[in-house]
Amino acid sequence: MMDTVNGSDWTPADIQHKQFRKRLMGLDPREVEQFLQMTSEEMAHLRMESAEQRRRLGEQEKELKEYREREKTIRNVLINAHKTVEQMKANAERESKLIIADAELKAEKMLQSTHQRLAQLHQDIAELKRQKIQLESRLRSTIESYQQMLDMQKENEAEGEP
Repeated sequence: MMDTVNGSDWTPADIQHKQFRKRLMGLDPREVEQFLQMTSEEMAHLRMESAEQRRRLGEQEKELKEYREREKTIRNVLINAHKTVEQMKANAERESKLIIADAELKAEKMLQSTHQRLAQLHQDIAELKRQKIQLESRLRSTIESYQQMLDMQKENEAEGEP
């Protein structure tokens, strides 16, 4: 039997089988036995409860570890998602700048083409005006020639020539 002062190493069986020295006018053995029995039962109950608490604590620690691992995974996923969003945003900005630059280049080419076409149209209009003036001049010249021929013919008719 254990005779240690510290009861933390005692088992319920140690308590139940604990022997006391008998003295004259000592304790009532039945009360001591009942007390030892109750103490032994309480200690057994406390040990079972303690074991259950340790088991639950172990489960909770395991669960906590799993939650921490999940949290770490979720954080990594969030970080990766954030990086992906930032990359997508940067790519979209680059692509939009390229699209805008391409549109500006096309617009500039269209504007140059329109200016060239406008210049060509002005040249064509000027050429048509010049041709109109030439045509009017030739037409006047032709009309004057015919007018002179008609005038000569009238003079000839008036002088009696047929």
